[in-house]
Amino acid sequence: MSTAGAGEASALPGLTVLVAGASSASGTAVCTALAAAGARVVAVGSSAGRLAESLENVPGVELRTCDLSRQGDVDALASDLQAEGGIDGLIHLVGGWRGGGTLTDQSDADWDFLQQNILTTLRNVSRSFIGQLTASPHGRLAIVSSTAVETPTSGNAGYAAAKAAAEAWVQAIASDLSGTGAAAVIFVVKALVDDPMRAAAPERRFPGYTDVSELAAAAVRLFTTDAAQINGKRINLVPRT
Repeated sequence: MSTAGAGEASALPGLTVLVAGASSASGTAVCTALAAAGARVVAVGSSAGRLAESLENVPGVELRTCDLSRQGDVDALASDLQAEGGIDGLIHLVGGWRGGGTLTDQSDADWDFLQQNILTTLRNVSRSFIGQLTASPHGRLAIVSSTAVETPTSGNAGYAAAKAAAEAWVQAIASDLSGTGAAAVIFVVKALVDDPMRAAAPERRFPGYTDVSELAAAAVRLFTTDAAQINGKRINLVPRT
């Protein structure tokens, strides 16, 4: 795998990458790294205010609002971007966590939230943009999953089940992409951490957490690595201890 880092200038010239869920800490890190590497980044979120607060001053990043849970809205976004030349990459970072307690504590409201944010948004964006990704000689799609898929507990059963379903969806995409020059991958983390989280809890060590900068570097490496080497792979980003 290439060792190109998030800060390597002009590693991705001419590529357009859509980042879904871009106003999060991980989204900000990924968008910034991709833009620094020379990509045109389309940062997508549901709130124009949150997008602007996170990314309006990052060169090379364009802000677009879209309700990714609504297929029609995503189709319209895809049509707009196709008219502008299409995208080469899709990094899906929409998610969230609900859970805790026992199996009986996993509420229907929690499940609806997890299913919509983790799975429905992924289904919508992948169906709307798969044609553009396969048309690109550099097409890449990635999601962030969790070690909870491998070791679920009663307290995170809904979360782990939704993540497992998202992984299965990506594996189906990878099967279709085999031999096309495009690739779909799954980044696996225990949890993500950023500098504000550390500052808010200086006594915590966050063992096993992946810094958002490491996720950002991995996103850049996707485009500098041969598709056949990574298509369908679960790429472990959990730091060694």
